[in-house]
Amino acid sequence: MAIWKAQRTMLIVGEGRHEEAFLNHLKQLYVPRGCGLSVTIKNARGKGALHVIKWTAGQIANADYDTVASLLDTDTGWDAKTEKLARIKKIQVLKSEPCFEAMLLRLIGKPAIGDAHALKKQFAPFVNNDATQREHYAQYFGSECLNAGRGKEPAIDALLKLFGN
Repeated sequence: MAIWKAQRTMLIVGEGRHEEAFLNHLKQLYVPRGCGLSVTIKNARGKGALHVIKWTAGQIANADYDTVASLLDTDTGWDAKTEKLARIKKIQVLKSEPCFEAMLLRLIGKPAIGDAHALKKQFAPFVNNDATQREHYAQYFGSECLNAGRGKEPAIDALLKLFGN
């Protein structure tokens, strides 16, 4: 007879396809099968912070998770109203300031200067010019880089803590 082990469940919603790929990369690094943690990663399809929080709230209306978090940019739709809704819905917000690409550029010691379009262009070479593929994060964003960046990027620190690290 198999021994049943209680699973902790977690939902992490990424703002878009880049965040979803990165979160799947982290899941592969930190959540081995049978570890007692079941992580579901979803993509809110962009449209700003308020949309991400509302979309996440809709997901948890239909399913029960022990922990719920959203990884989102603060450059569009992040304000007191959005923050309050996240708090009411018990969604932990992982803020990429001002955007996901800027946060990851800083993580690898690169300057993050310019608007979102410029930052995406600067970031592209570090993910094989395709930030939507999980495996493209492995070369530059391994455990060593992520752990080293915990002190300077609060969202990375919070993510690693969620993954039990």
